[in-house]
Amino acid sequence: MASFIIAVHVVVCMILIVVILLQTGSAGGMGAAFGGGGSQTLFGGSGSGKFFTRLTAVVAALFMITSISLTVMSAHRAKGTVMQDYASPAVEKTVPAPAVTPATPAAQDKPAAETDK
Repeated sequence: MASFIIAVHVVVCMILIVVILLQTGSAGGMGAAFGGGGSQTLFGGSGSGKFFTRLTAVVAALFMITSISLTVMSAHRAKGTVMQDYASPAVEKTVPAPAVTPATPAAQDKPAAETDK
């Protein structure tokens, strides 16, 4: 079922791209290249604008329906979360540095010559 909806979704995407590119814009666009800008069109002078507008709305609605259905199907298929199999990293235990006893004040006051003796 999912593969069918994916196939329909891809086809609808392609049709939506083509329909949007065929619409005439303010500068003519791709629609003018295929005769969409003149009065000699298949749909009449103003008919192509309304036709492509309606066709775009219908194809966009199909695109939204297939997108939402694929999202719902994907949500129901998921059994857990992404973090389900995540193991927390091992924490290294740091050993505190040994305590250093301060030097006696008497040794600090003596000149260096006297301490070498």
